[in-house]
Amino acid sequence: MQHQSVKKLHLMHDLEGITVVSVEQAVAAPYASGRMAQAGARVIKVERPEGDFARRYDTLVNGDSAYFVWLNHGKESICLDLKQDSEKALLQKMIASADVFIQNLAPGAAARLGVGAESLNDAHPSLIICNISGFGETGAYAHQKAYDLLIQAESGLCAINGTTDGPARVGVSVCDIAAGMTAYQSILQALFARERDNERKGRIINVSLYHALADWMNVPYLQYRYGKKNPGRHGLKHPTIAPYGAYPCADSKFILISIQNEREWKNLCTVVLGKPELATTDGFADNTSRVSNRETVDSIVADEFAKHSRDDNIIRLEKAGIAYGRLSELDDLINHPQNKYLTINSEHGPVELLAPDGTEFDADTVNAVPSLDQHGNLIRAEISRMEN
Repeated sequence: MQHQSVKKLHLMHDLEGITVVSVEQAVAAPYASGRMAQAGARVIKVERPEGDFARRYDTLVNGDSAYFVWLNHGKESICLDLKQDSEKALLQKMIASADVFIQNLAPGAAARLGVGAESLNDAHPSLIICNISGFGETGAYAHQKAYDLLIQAESGLCAINGTTDGPARVGVSVCDIAAGMTAYQSILQALFARERDNERKGRIINVSLYHALADWMNVPYLQYRYGKKNPGRHGLKHPTIAPYGAYPCADSKFILISIQNEREWKNLCTVVLGKPELATTDGFADNTSRVSNRETVDSIVADEFAKHSRDDNIIRLEKAGIAYGRLSELDDLINHPQNKYLTINSEHGPVELLAPDGTEFDADTVNAVPSLDQHGNLIRAEISRMEN
């Protein structure tokens, strides 16, 4: 099939001239700095001598880790042994010439290394400092280590994800990604504010996995706190809308549909279900009633869909103007016609990534996944020249 590729653009990089130093590992901080690299910033990734442990999450991408390839292309890598005073001093010099400093070390580690936010802010007032942690800088859990699945559980996400048989993990590192997205937007906001400030003041940004995901949990939180409604776990059904979920078709393929208003419900009843009278029947005429009678509603929809193949059901749904989605397997994702791709280089050969929408990339910016300490000597020489 023909791929939609992201074309090389001959445009000024949006963040050209911005230097980011990131003492980072795993997912959240690399996500934030990775988005800055894609936008044209110079990102210097500081790794421990053995490297970011995400390099070894797996070896499935031509010998490289899927997470590492996705999050670290376009960066420079330098290894520093921050147990050594000379290496800590080198980090301080790197930060002194940077616009942004990001770190997601264990709680308290940055301060012990002499790169705590307050001391950096005093020394470099224009520096934007972003700390990424598990639970934040204050509070009873501030010094507790945290990883994605632990925060999925702590934040209540697992309470609304899964089925009636039990909770489940969201299949990607959603808490890490939420924190990385929050950090990225906060850094961009700080850069914009600094440009408008005559004194070019930086700021300290604190982002945590818990608070980033807690923001995403506001709907079930509000429903439960003020409406005393526990959304529960509904698998592939929507907790507050019906019909909205997955139904098997005659060819054993699944299709999801979503009814958002009574006009769509009437169209579904008339065009797809062949039961126009159902649209105004007591117990089915409005969404609240349908949610209360979800089992009956789902049974009626499922019985009709089971008579036809998925493609035939799609034809009728299109005619009725009903939103639908196919339940895709990973094979389907690989071949999805809406995919856009971004080809990058890695130590073991080219890799084709799924490209996000909303941003154009320059191929030169995103073209390389750094090998461990690939740029170490160059960066050390650069700092030495700056001192002379």
